[in-house]
Amino acid sequence: MTQNEALEVLKTGANVFLTGEPGSGKTYLVNQYVAWLRGHGIAPAITASTGIAATHIGGMTIHSWSGIGIKTELTQQDLRRIKDNRRAAKRIINAHVLIIDEISMLSARTFAMVDAVCHSVRGSQKPFGELQVILVGDFFQLPPVVRRDDNEPGAQLGFGNELGNANAQFAYASPAWTTLDPTVCYLSEQHRQEDTVFLEILSAFRAGVLSESHVKHLSERRVQITPEHEGVTKLFPHNTDVHRLNERELAKLSGETHVFTMESRGNPKLVEQLKRGCLSPETLELKVGAKVMFTRNSIEGKFVNGTTGTVTGFEEHNSFPIVETRAGKRIVAEPADWSIEHELRILASITQVPLRLAWAITVHKSQGMSLDAAVIDLAQAFEYGQGYVAISRVRTLAGLYLLGLNDRALEVHPDILAKDAEFRTQSAEAMKKIHGMDVHEINRAQEKFIEDCGGNIEASNAPYTVVPSRQSTYAETLALAKSGKTVKEIAAVRTLTEGTVVSHLEKLRLRGELSSDDIVNLITGQEAVIKEIHVAMKFLGAGPMKPIFEHFEGRISYDLIRLARLLFDKNSQHKSQNP
Repeated sequence: MTQNEALEVLKTGANVFLTGEPGSGKTYLVNQYVAWLRGHGIAPAITASTGIAATHIGGMTIHSWSGIGIKTELTQQDLRRIKDNRRAAKRIINAHVLIIDEISMLSARTFAMVDAVCHSVRGSQKPFGELQVILVGDFFQLPPVVRRDDNEPGAQLGFGNELGNANAQFAYASPAWTTLDPTVCYLSEQHRQEDTVFLEILSAFRAGVLSESHVKHLSERRVQITPEHEGVTKLFPHNTDVHRLNERELAKLSGETHVFTMESRGNPKLVEQLKRGCLSPETLELKVGAKVMFTRNSIEGKFVNGTTGTVTGFEEHNSFPIVETRAGKRIVAEPADWSIEHELRILASITQVPLRLAWAITVHKSQGMSLDAAVIDLAQAFEYGQGYVAISRVRTLAGLYLLGLNDRALEVHPDILAKDAEFRTQSAEAMKKIHGMDVHEINRAQEKFIEDCGGNIEASNAPYTVVPSRQSTYAETLALAKSGKTVKEIAAVRTLTEGTVVSHLEKLRLRGELSSDDIVNLITGQEAVIKEIHVAMKFLGAGPMKPIFEHFEGRISYDLIRLARLLFDKNSQHKSQNP
């Protein structure tokens, strides 16, 4: 099924399982659909099965959204508690569309529990309380982490026996999946076109038909570590190997250590979720020469989650790391925001430089990344699909370097092989059904769905513009700054964090687009604190912010120090020109 065909299905309000090979455009299509919904005044509930996946898509975990938390079973008392929780109940009742990303890592039991919560809170016995449910993912990716008792009977509500045997860990084995009966949209287009031989190997992997020729191609990628591989990220199955290698390699580098501390705002529990899901650490230590990886996509398209490079220096003005990618591109890694939104409001956010040390990373954390190259040790692969996930992270066969490879690394779950054939058949049937409908019939179904959700038939703005260009977002911030609004007010109007707004202002100031008077207006009501920071800057300098932050013992935020520095630069320039 093509992306356009799948999008038409989504817009009718049908429950959908959206799947496809890596590079088929699942995430892109979800972004398109979310933009369409928002363009019609419908705010979807965006969730994921894990913290990392939730952080990537700007949503919350399905566990947090549904109120089940870390529970592995639900009682009637638990359901009453969730129903009585005003915040959780409001979130579930007000929803019309529920998106669950990385469905492969959600257990059948948890999936059934979410269904039970939606029934209870929404007062409807229809699947998921009559929400449109969009399940996104690829069951060839890593399976759920299931506790030993996850296939034993659950207390009172029957999450257990009905799920069958030990293979029932996957969400599709849940009775809730059967009653939901999602339309399968199996994306068939391939948007990674760099290496057709490699794509053929990955497809054979999925079909369980790796030939001698395919295995030979993989075997030819086995290497011994040489200086040539020093800058290539290494993937390991275990965390301990990753931490040990990254710490050891950083310690080898001489030169000053630059420390970047994560900032956070909003609901403490959601902030913790963001921190757990963010691939950038709370405290990021870097030196010149450090091998790093970007941990999110650039809205300018400069880098993607998984782009690797080397730190070549730090900006003099604000100490941000300068990274030279493997492709030779020079990028200043400015702080980025990760946030959880609900009904177009930011509930929690964190700000950090979007990098992590990248001499090594675990296979689990690599899920969802697209790497230029990777050194992979699969000699100790222990899970079905672990080899496929790791190998499919790289874009080309030439970027794959294997240290070891065991038999399990070449296997995918036998149940998944059988289920995948079923999904492909169901997708083909859905496609026939779409082609059998005329345009007017499809349009009527889509309009009815919008009306049922309380949306607007006429779309506002451009519904398919998922993310505006960086130039337009700076221009918007500039216009608001020149209108006399404070940083806090600009952040509220634009639904951005204050840290992002300050980053915009710094860039605008460097371009000469922000005047001295504009900057003064931005700090209305904080003049005394700014003066205090300027006094400290006279003694400690206005370059790196950490000494200033530590001088005030954390009492003054990095954002305010950055704003004060903009004015300090202006005052310094003024004095030098007028002795």
